[in-house]
Amino acid sequence: MESLIIEIINPKAKSLIKSLADMNLIRIKKEEVRCELKELLDSLRKYSDEAPSLDEITKEVESVRKARYEKQKSNP
Repeated sequence: MESLIIEIINPKAKSLIKSLADMNLIRIKKEEVRCELKELLDSLRKYSDEAPSLDEITKEVESVRKARYEKQKSNP
């Protein structure tokens, strides 16, 4: 048995592939799509005792924005 990864460009091709599967000529398997961001977040959260609160996140964002604004203001 040989496995291939196929990118469908034209939606009509999907119906042809489904027809081949209906005739038991091929088997369609769906793979789970990797989400690198989700994997990163899961790994970071795994080692964290407690996730930051919304207030802590907001304070950090405001701090970064303020520093960026001041930097832009001093460098016209």
